[in-house]
Amino acid sequence: MSVHSVNGGARVVLASHNTGKLEELRRILADAVPSLTPEQVVSSAGIALPDVVEDQVTFEGNALIKARAAASATGLLAVADDSGLAVDVLGGSPGIFSARWSGRHGDDAANNALLLAQLSDIADPHRGARFVCAAALVSPDGREIVLRGEMTGRLLTAGRGEGGFGYDPLFVPDGETRTSAELTAAEKDAISHRGKAFRAIAGHVAELLES
Repeated sequence: MSVHSVNGGARVVLASHNTGKLEELRRILADAVPSLTPEQVVSSAGIALPDVVEDQVTFEGNALIKARAAASATGLLAVADDSGLAVDVLGGSPGIFSARWSGRHGDDAANNALLLAQLSDIADPHRGARFVCAAALVSPDGREIVLRGEMTGRLLTAGRGEGGFGYDPLFVPDGETRTSAELTAAEKDAISHRGKAFRAIAGHVAELLES
């Protein structure tokens, strides 16, 4: 697939169909690369990218798999991320299995219910956790950069809030009394693991576009 078959003016592809991630990346890149217009940053939605098997055991490894496939297929700079929740007393689990912790991929209610059950006898001081995101940047000529962002906090015994997704209703970021699901999108972007990872990768996007 050539760059022209994607979008003649596209310069960066995000290997995700998530529109929220795309808008977040566009906002962050707008600050880092003022010459890059939002239309030049596209998602893989509507692009016939090859299916990839996320068979790595780290966030970094799975992010790289997706970014490599997108760069190879489109001829564009490709960004991908992989993220999840790491709970201290569970030894970092659910980790890369966060989206399918209950056995059903993307079933937020079931994932949250299982996690709460597993932590039911864990007192508040020991309910520490962190959201982790690895963002990968791959160029068509094979250059690769992977950076990590984290948001630390603690888990409640019951969910609160209607915003966000995944484990957000259970997670209270450090320095906050509200859960991630009770924060506005802008407030969450400013402190989130994904926002940190995308902001870290943005400077490298600027360097590669100029090289």
